[in-house]
Amino acid sequence: MIVGATSGIGEGLARRYAEEGQVKVGIMGRRAGRLKGLCRLRPEVFEAEVCDVTDLERVEASLERLAARMGGLDLLILSAGTGDLNPLLDYGVERAALETNVLGWTCVADWAVRRFERQGRGHLAAITSAGGLRGSGAAPAYSATKAFQMNYLEGLRQRLQGKNLPVCVTDLRPGFVDTAMAKGEGLFWVASVEEACRHIMRGIARRKDVVYVTRRWRLVAWFYRRIPGWLFKRMQG
Repeated sequence: MIVGATSGIGEGLARRYAEEGQVKVGIMGRRAGRLKGLCRLRPEVFEAEVCDVTDLERVEASLERLAARMGGLDLLILSAGTGDLNPLLDYGVERAALETNVLGWTCVADWAVRRFERQGRGHLAAITSAGGLRGSGAAPAYSATKAFQMNYLEGLRQRLQGKNLPVCVTDLRPGFVDTAMAKGEGLFWVASVEEACRHIMRGIARRKDVVYVTRRWRLVAWFYRRIPGWLFKRMQG
């Protein structure tokens, strides 16, 4: 199941998994037209459910319906997310990121882990961001919500280890990917959606805890985290 399958990496992953043609692929997103378009490509593979993860009163029921139509669930990829540059510090921009990347995201992640705990197996893979490693003056809510996601996934991983269950939690951390989410000047090492999807699928198949997309971003992460605070606050956000 791919939640957030109607744009960017989520849609790219849906297409790639459908090409393999070995399993049912459940797709969820808020754009009904995009879901219908995917289903027309491979009607024998896709099962679709229209739902926005911020609709907290509907999202769990929508996930249950989709899983039932799929006949079960082995892997949930949580790709839903949003974020924007916010030079004016407009609260409306920040609120949108909080509602999607924290409230809706957590609702889906918790539902998946509870289900996998009940069935005694499963795999949650969530797309966070290398942008969550430090704060960002240009997009404060985006970087903060991605840091939240990283820490939440680590907590879920610790929870499952304590229960001694074969349930995997993978934190997928893209750098810059050529999607609508990639904004700003001076972008470097920009991966295509196709390249990002290849790296993500490989990391999921290997059941890794943390995957940087692409692998060179591990070097950026190592360096970024070691910048002292006094210097980091003087850097351009």
